[in-house]
Amino acid sequence: MARLGVNIDHVATLRNARGGVEPDPVAAAAIAELAGADQITIHLREDRRHIQDRDLKILRQTVKTRLNLEMAATDEMVAIALAVKPECCTLVPEKRAELTTEGGLDVRIHQEALKVAIEKLQAGGIIVSLFIDPDPDQIKAANKIGTDYIEIHTGSFSDAPTWKEENLELIKIENAVKLARKLDIGVNAGHGLNYTNVKKVAAIGGIEEFNIGHSIMSRAILVGLDRAVRDMSELVRYA
Repeated sequence: MARLGVNIDHVATLRNARGGVEPDPVAAAAIAELAGADQITIHLREDRRHIQDRDLKILRQTVKTRLNLEMAATDEMVAIALAVKPECCTLVPEKRAELTTEGGLDVRIHQEALKVAIEKLQAGGIIVSLFIDPDPDQIKAANKIGTDYIEIHTGSFSDAPTWKEENLELIKIENAVKLARKLDIGVNAGHGLNYTNVKKVAAIGGIEEFNIGHSIMSRAILVGLDRAVRDMSELVRYA
């Protein structure tokens, strides 16, 4: 069965909107774990727009499952990761103007810099994943620089305007999973997945972990975080 990683960035976004202390992402992480989350995922962005350094430090002390730190492959972030020691780091592209991550890393162009970051993190005992599009050339490049995992960017699938386009994107994801597994790379997936479309991706098989945030937090506003996590966990595990 696949694992569920719950991204709690949006809890911090809501807190920061008023400049106060509520809602607390640390409390949200605890509830998510009690509801069945296998991992807590956070993105410490360079502009600190949601998760803050203090959140990361406290979560490292309180998370009982696994902590997955999404981050840019910069010297600052690598140093923070090596000091805090999350179980996993997912390297993602980052633009200050974007609302959310808009696509996967271009591993082919940034091979040298990514390889340096990967080697430093792995030497520190941290599992490394690269967030990439379901593109065979990107997967081969990721394999070449020694990543442990890839996380397939499912945004194009999630945003497909027609059934035909969605199916074409699903085929790309399925082929990406097959190639990565053939190369002995672990496979995760995430971005834009929700309670309606996640079963189609989970049914492919071979994906070890789904990292999902926005749809879970959106549902939590209506039914509560415990119920939202339990519902998504069931969809991911029993597709």
